[in-house]
Amino acid sequence: MSHWRQLSAQEVAQLTEQGCFCEDWSRVQVIDGFSAERIRDVHFSGDVKVGKFDKHVSFFGGVRKPAGLYRVTIHNCIIGDNAYIGHARSYIANYIIENDTVIDNVDLLAVEGECSFGNGKAVSVVNEAGGRAIPIYDRLSAHTGYILAFYRHRPTAIARLKEMIREYAASVTSSMGRIGRGARITNCGILKNVRIGPAAVIEGANRLENGSINSSTEDPVYIGPGVYAEDFIVASGATITDGTILCDCFVGQGSVLAKEYSAEHSVFFANCGGFHGEACSIFAGPYTVTHHKSTLLIAGLFSFVNAGSGTNQSNHRYKLGPVHQGVVERGCKTGSDSYMLWPAKVGAFTVVMGRHYRNSDTSDLPFSYLIEHEDQSVLAPGVNLRSVGTVRDARKWPQRDRRKDSKKLDHINFKLLSPFTIQKMIHGRDLLGKLKETSGPTSDYFTYHSVKILSSALERGIVLYQTGIDKYLGNCLLKRLEGRQLRSLEDLRAALRPETDVGTGTWIDLAGMFAPEKAVEQLLDDIESGRIDTLDQLEARFASIHENYPIYEWAWAAEVIARQTGKALDELDAEDVIGLTNRWREAVLDLDRQLYADAKKEFAPTAQIGFGIDGNADARIKDFEAVRGSFDADGFVAEIEKHIAAKTALADDLIRRIEPLRRRP
Repeated sequence: MSHWRQLSAQEVAQLTEQGCFCEDWSRVQVIDGFSAERIRDVHFSGDVKVGKFDKHVSFFGGVRKPAGLYRVTIHNCIIGDNAYIGHARSYIANYIIENDTVIDNVDLLAVEGECSFGNGKAVSVVNEAGGRAIPIYDRLSAHTGYILAFYRHRPTAIARLKEMIREYAASVTSSMGRIGRGARITNCGILKNVRIGPAAVIEGANRLENGSINSSTEDPVYIGPGVYAEDFIVASGATITDGTILCDCFVGQGSVLAKEYSAEHSVFFANCGGFHGEACSIFAGPYTVTHHKSTLLIAGLFSFVNAGSGTNQSNHRYKLGPVHQGVVERGCKTGSDSYMLWPAKVGAFTVVMGRHYRNSDTSDLPFSYLIEHEDQSVLAPGVNLRSVGTVRDARKWPQRDRRKDSKKLDHINFKLLSPFTIQKMIHGRDLLGKLKETSGPTSDYFTYHSVKILSSALERGIVLYQTGIDKYLGNCLLKRLEGRQLRSLEDLRAALRPETDVGTGTWIDLAGMFAPEKAVEQLLDDIESGRIDTLDQLEARFASIHENYPIYEWAWAAEVIARQTGKALDELDAEDVIGLTNRWREAVLDLDRQLYADAKKEFAPTAQIGFGIDGNADARIKDFEAVRGSFDADGFVAEIEKHIAAKTALADDLIRRIEPLRRRP
């Protein structure tokens, strides 16, 4: 659209005859191929540029209308080819409107003054009173947000990150808004200072103010009826509809907020789901989901969390302001009417049931059940390892990735067993062992960080954690040796030798992405020194850490194997590898058998209550099988059986390949 020209006298006369008005027609420019025929009842003011209109636009119900401008006031706008703009009850001001855009029946669409469209807006996550505020911006990832919120002990790095974001916000600041190609805005109320990306669909929104809707043609954003949003950024592929209310929020790729959900000062990263309930000052890592009206998530870190009906937290036991916070590590679930008193920390993949009035920390005891019993918090360590629900969750998450954009903001590692979770199992195993030693063999229960652990549960937890550790280490070992030619012990030891030591030591879950602490600390050092001084470089580093996960993971696993065997990797022999493989096979078979037994409970007679309501026992069984299927035909059960056979074959194959090395020098 570089070839603009002024209107001819004939075109001005035609526009005037068609009900158009402008105090100074010289400030209205058009492009070659322009026709005045499709501009009617339009009031122009300021500097306006208009493209050509030679197509028809389709609407819901099969209605087609000619592209053009109808019954609207246009002020200081650039309008692309074949846009349809009609029936703006107030006016449209200060916008670049790209080709093929539809704007129909809106109250107001305008930008006033210099605006960054939500970029740089500080969102007070986790702590309502501030102190962990994240300046949101278009390309915010869960990992950048995590560092901004939780690494306040590195003030120089945080200051430099904020400066990068300020520079980005300044780069997108403008007195002109933009509506991307193919966007559709229909039947809406007031839209002020909003930037809208290509192919976005906004219909029936109530009020949108100071925000960016970063839609893309690959993955459009949908904003539906009754939505109110102020000071916000929405990433590609997100859906916000059904009267949702947002204030000071970031909504990540593929997230869905609907059914009158309300949120303030919160960030939601990839594939989150919020329905009916409310959120206040939460950091919702990927796949945080809540479906119920009575559910409140407040002042906490959540990730891969499924919050049940009536889930609530409290941070009101303070006298100098709301500083309490909660951490719910990845993969947790909360039962109906669950309650947790902040501050608290819940270990990964823990199921929380009941109400908990004490400040507990179970982060070193993952895969547990945290249950209320007689006003006490009772922990059953490790039992969620044998739950079919846990395995099903781990498998369904990658299948439910709604992101279609080729540029994904969040790097997500879906692994159930990882250095992050296994290091916690190791801590948990050792912790339970120490509790047993210090309390003596006659103790009925043990107390740890305000939770009670029954003696039988402690013993079972030690066994379950060790089983999980053996399974994971064997997984890593078999993966490492898969397809390798092992003609000698030197071949074996060379194959086991890690490429780096970066993965050794502690691991962190950076809101969906597993990373060695060493890699994170190096990243922060590089930010502080200026070696990383742009957001592009930061994003590239996160991508590198994520891509190198297999290398880092083996470095960590190799260190643990050496510690467990009591030998350096260069000292391991065939006997050691065969022993580890046999332990792995036993662990896999043991857990699979427990998963099999847990799955069978889903088909027990008690699960059939309410089926075949007007028949006898035979009708109940047939009705149940018609609705739920049978145990023998269940797909997940069949997968367990195949898994047992496949893993047994893998173990046998590795032992067969290693066996000759027992006799060779």
